Amino acid sequence: MYTKFYGLAKKPFALTPDPAAVFMSETHQEGLAILRYGILSKKCFLLLTAEVGSGKTTLLQALVASLEQDVHLCLLNNPILRRDEFFSYIAKKLGLNWDGNKAMFLIDFGRLLKDCFNKGERVLLIFDEAQVLPVDLLEEIRLLSNLEEKGQDVLSIFLVGQPELNERLNDERLLPLRQRIGIRFHLERFSPEETRQYILFRLRHAGARHLDLFSAEALAAIHRVSQGTPRLINIICDHALLSGFAENKPVIGADLIQESVEDLYLPGANNPLPVAPARASLGPGRLAVFLGLALLGIGALLLLLEILPMTREFSILHLLLPASWLDGLHQLTGTTGG
Repeated sequence: MYTKFYGLAKKPFALTPDPAAVFMSETHQEGLAILRYGILSKKCFLLLTAEVGSGKTTLLQALVASLEQDVHLCLLNNPILRRDEFFSYIAKKLGLNWDGNKAMFLIDFGRLLKDCFNKGERVLLIFDEAQVLPVDLLEEIRLLSNLEEKGQDVLSIFLVGQPELNERLNDERLLPLRQRIGIRFHLERFSPEETRQYILFRLRHAGARHLDLFSAEALAAIHRVSQGTPRLINIICDHALLSGFAENKPVIGADLIQESVEDLYLPGANNPLPVAPARASLGPGRLAVFLGLALLGIGALLLLLEILPMTREFSILHLLLPASWLDGLHQLTGTTGG
């Protein structure tokens, strides 16, 4: 592959998050600080949103790695579960029993909160991809917070997801949950300078002997196309290095970035990559002309069917026009009614 050609010890832009290679931009550092504060504060509910591929999973991994031993953690990455599976997962992660009896689970969960309060410990529930959680499970999550006795404040619940999560929470049935969210934070994408620093960081971590593998123009093009989204940066850079290796180019220029963009065609609502031109729509004037021509065509067809002797017996115009009009039409065309 291209690693040897570019003097790399490994591929620098793997899509799978690497806990050992976490680049913390300014907004990521702020996000991590807010997540840590969310554990220590008495706000209970925290909402974190980020665009697809912006690094929220990496941020959560950094948070989990920094947790102290006194935090009982349940991190749910795939919340597409039935209600019984949902409670079973939480119970398993927190070391509680689950026999299908929700009432017993709630008793055990309340006992855990009380024990943590007495020991000076905390309970942290993180629900990633929370935008896919159904309303009934979101309500169940809210009700878990009711199990805290007054003054305990040991439970923190993080709802993490894409911006669509805000729309889900606008459901009128979730008003009580929405009112309990004490901390909100949106993880922004990289700035042009952060994009450059991120690429150099990944190259350095991959053992690059030379960090100028991408020209300044290429770096600018990568940010323009990716809009500072880490996952897209990885995809574009990896493809560009592969193309550069195939074309024997030691430095990646803007031309190779453009080639990679055209080869990849990454779809998306805000996709800056080339897309097929939209079909021209019919304006009001064109639509009127089209309808007029269509009506004329239908009228001519009906008239032809009336004139032809073999079709007069089944004439549609007999149903639409008075008999006197049809007689006049037959006289003009030299035909007689069937």
